[in-house]
Amino acid sequence: MSCWRVCIASRTREPCESSAVSNLWHLAKRFVTSLTAAPLTATEAREIGEMLLPAEMQLFSRFSTADQRHALVVLRRFDAIATGAPTAARRAALLHDIGKIEAPLGTLARVFATVLGGRSARFRAYHEHEARGAKLLQSAGSDALTVALVAGTSEEPWKGLLAKADAV
Repeated sequence: MSCWRVCIASRTREPCESSAVSNLWHLAKRFVTSLTAAPLTATEAREIGEMLLPAEMQLFSRFSTADQRHALVVLRRFDAIATGAPTAARRAALLHDIGKIEAPLGTLARVFATVLGGRSARFRAYHEHEARGAKLLQSAGSDALTVALVAGTSEEPWKGLLAKADAV
């Protein structure tokens, strides 16, 4: 529905329809991968534990299985396209959605939050996950680059590569 409002306001239909189809496809993929996510293996958990600061690892452990799996997928994709990235940027790849721990929504509720917007406090918290995540990481003593990348405020070249890696 919001797509049609955008189309009416911009007096064009084509970009809006393409965006809506693309967004729907993204939501469908994320929904299926969330429902079928496998827990991290011991090797994967150890790799993550060795990379994150202890306080960051405590936050990461609060992620759902699906969010942990998604974070690892994003890290793998980031590593493939951002060769030579500093550890702080790699940590941001793992923690880019950490603010979602403050918005306790299940998979289906996340779909509704995405489609309906911030109509409730929990949906608003979900939509504010970048800013919330940055605050959590700042409190955890994370590197300034990690915080800025999670907040989306970094001017580093890693910002665009992280966004590309997250386009799962």
